[in-house]
Amino acid sequence: MSWLGKDELPRADRDAAIGPLTQAIRRAGTAFDEVVLLNNLTPEEGSEYAQSLPDPARISLVPAPLLSPVDYRAIHDHAVRAVEEVRARAPGAALSFFLNSGTAPMGSVWLLLGKSRYQARLLAWSTYNRRLESVDVPFEISAEFVPILFDRTDAALTASSAETAPVHAAFTNIVGQCRAMRDLVRRARTVALHNVPILLEGESGTGKEIFARAIHNASPRREGPFVSVNCGAIPDNLVESEFFGHVKGSFTSAENRTGHFRAAEGGTLFLDEIGELPLHLQVKLLRPLQEREVVPVGASAPVRIDVRIIAATHRNLVHDVRDGRFREDLFYRLAIAVLRLPALREREGDLSPLVEHILKEINKDNAAAGLGERTLTPSAKSRLLRHTWPGNVRELANTLRRAAVWSSTSVLHASDIEDALLPIERNSEVEAILDRPLGAGFNLDRLLEDVQQHYIDKAMDLTQRRKGAAARLLGFKSHQVLNNRLSPRRSRS
Repeated sequence: MSWLGKDELPRADRDAAIGPLTQAIRRAGTAFDEVVLLNNLTPEEGSEYAQSLPDPARISLVPAPLLSPVDYRAIHDHAVRAVEEVRARAPGAALSFFLNSGTAPMGSVWLLLGKSRYQARLLAWSTYNRRLESVDVPFEISAEFVPILFDRTDAALTASSAETAPVHAAFTNIVGQCRAMRDLVRRARTVALHNVPILLEGESGTGKEIFARAIHNASPRREGPFVSVNCGAIPDNLVESEFFGHVKGSFTSAENRTGHFRAAEGGTLFLDEIGELPLHLQVKLLRPLQEREVVPVGASAPVRIDVRIIAATHRNLVHDVRDGRFREDLFYRLAIAVLRLPALREREGDLSPLVEHILKEINKDNAAAGLGERTLTPSAKSRLLRHTWPGNVRELANTLRRAAVWSSTSVLHASDIEDALLPIERNSEVEAILDRPLGAGFNLDRLLEDVQQHYIDKAMDLTQRRKGAAARLLGFKSHQVLNNRLSPRRSRS
């Protein structure tokens, strides 16, 4: 019994299947009455593979679909069902489990089952001796202990895919050697020492929460709590209760609730995606920011708070203020210190060290989950370097994680990266510009002005407001051209 691994199938660069399972069956298949293969591939691939073997009539394919080839629990359940079906129709049959076909978790499950529940013979193909050999494992495992192992590995895999910032995130953990990132870290270190609100701007996936955590951990408030709130995920009717808490009896079945502001007392409150908060609810944040006090729902008196606010958004709040989508008074209370996180495509020279860092973290998580280490071929790394990464560092990390999960080998190839990339051709910002409906207030001049201002702002931020350098980034012949482009905006303001 074995899993049918993807590496057993023929590829474009070779004429026939030459994986370990194939070689074992061709060399020693006649020693077995039946070869049972659990098939996570398509039925067509499984059938084509069976027909390529010397005696396909002795090959039994068992459909075993998996959402992930490293899902220990599902692999275990499929294997147990397949073994029990064999035992039901062939009582007393001597079982052999083949270990080195499919993913490492598939082989691990066969080993665990063979040393606990079934006492099967364990086999593997020896590349060195070019023969099928018995595997001698010098220990026994209690069958009752196996589910506990799966719970632990499942938990480790789930934790590795979480996108929350590390609790102990520090500026030294931020990978970046380009000038924009060095300047950003320097400014963030400086502002961390001051007790003022901070606004973090940047596209989705640029690491705003990691920066917020690092600022908190570098500040005098580091011993206090860090409370993270996604403003876009709070229902309108619960905003006051979630932010400020409520008292017992304030509404039906209400018990005392602290609320996010008071939960962050003495520490930092991170308001993620502040730009998604509806306009009529933004006013609720003015009093806590200005007066440093909140009024819980149902309470008659305000409660003093000592909280540092760090807000983050992927939107351009300056434009939202101009267009009436964000309150001007709230913006100026939040934007005491503004830090813009550059997109990954703007971080020249940072992609390669980021890939190495992320792969190292994935291998650390794999080790905790009992999985093998992954490495990249030069072609795989080149494919990563060619991608534009509209989802920024988050997309890069999740692409590498998907490639590591789906690959049945320890070495990731360019094809593994290609398979792991999500087919998103345009991001929401591009769609917002190119797919706006005509009529109903559409103004092409205003749209083109917005695009121009977006890139001027970006160039000025990247060059620390140096007009000559910004003009060169924008392709202008001189800073006077930049001054001329800025003039209309300044004249209206």
